[in-house]
Amino acid sequence: MRSSLFGKNIILGISGSIAAYKACYLIRGLIKKGAEVQVVITESGKHFITPTTLSTLTSKPCISEFFAENDGSWHSHVDLGLWADVMIVAPATASTIGKMANGIADNMLVTTYLSCKAPVYVAPAMDLDMYRHPSTINNIEKLKSYGNTIIEAESGELASHLMGKGRMQEPERIVEILENHFDEQSNVKGPLNGAEVMITAGPTYECIDPVRFISNYSSGKMGMALANVFARKGAHVTVVAGPGVPRPSGPASARIEMVDVVSAQQMFDAVQLHKDKTILVMCAAVADFTPEHCADKKIRREGDQMMLTLTPTKDIAAFVGHHRKGNQTIVGFSLETHNALEHAQEKRNKKQLDMIVMNSLEDEGAGFGGDSNKVTLISNRGNRALPLMSKTDVAEEIVSEIIKLRT
Repeated sequence: MRSSLFGKNIILGISGSIAAYKACYLIRGLIKKGAEVQVVITESGKHFITPTTLSTLTSKPCISEFFAENDGSWHSHVDLGLWADVMIVAPATASTIGKMANGIADNMLVTTYLSCKAPVYVAPAMDLDMYRHPSTINNIEKLKSYGNTIIEAESGELASHLMGKGRMQEPERIVEILENHFDEQSNVKGPLNGAEVMITAGPTYECIDPVRFISNYSSGKMGMALANVFARKGAHVTVVAGPGVPRPSGPASARIEMVDVVSAQQMFDAVQLHKDKTILVMCAAVADFTPEHCADKKIRREGDQMMLTLTPTKDIAAFVGHHRKGNQTIVGFSLETHNALEHAQEKRNKKQLDMIVMNSLEDEGAGFGGDSNKVTLISNRGNRALPLMSKTDVAEEIVSEIIKLRT
């Protein structure tokens, strides 16, 4: 399916931050979606990334001065501002944010910003102390009051909330946010408009005692990538989320409802309540076994061994597969370490799923935790192996395949 970024004109403003290298990945992501990108860079930004590199990526001259160096022609910031469908400043330093907030038009980037009639997104990038300074906070609030959107980095799962502040948001996420913007703007009535979707995401924690549990390395990123794609396509999404799953963000997040759970039993109970949705995607890495008993006090270390008795958890994917309604589409996930295709196909048949998404720990860059994945889609339409790609792109392919299964 063609991205809503296709054919859109995007101004990318780059200021002088060490995060300027991320602009290369942002440009590639936008162009891959079919957008036209024009870079406007500050003088200090050129100390971190060369205009030649940026021009090569965009196939357009990188603009930094009011007059072109080769022939002295005038770069019209007014025309550029009118050309754009959206402007994104990434990275945006404290200095650039301050100039934008207070109308200090002493460089091409800020004059372009002041002339821009399109929505503006700003991705701050600076030291945490600078980000927390009252003057920076005040300038960011000013930009918000002018109608600009601030894209803050999201904290890591094991980090405190503040650890993510000040760091530039990852390019892949910025592309997704801009795609959300145009999806909402166009309000496309697609094949998933109004569809009811349930997705399970992330790990479960199986209690040993008040301070210990059994779990796995699932981050929930794949599940949330799917939720965001479904929501952008007009679906109403319920995410049954295990611990640490990222929160939805962007314009489409209003169509995503989060149901937070901890254990496999809690996830099963939540799925039971939502099992009648039109599309069910079992993406969570649910524990197969749970301790028979959870101690009410911390188990003290005594002796050289401790015996832990485990009992099977309920198979959530099998449950929804065996209680399906005729109009439902049910998708499962299978992480394999050997005989991957054989085991995944066996699971699909046994659990009565329409499709199973198989990924293998044998593939570098696939599996838990990271931002990329390499999967094979297995359904009655055959086996379709995808190359290594971002989880957002994998989610796009999975949703497209689900649409084909339903038509």
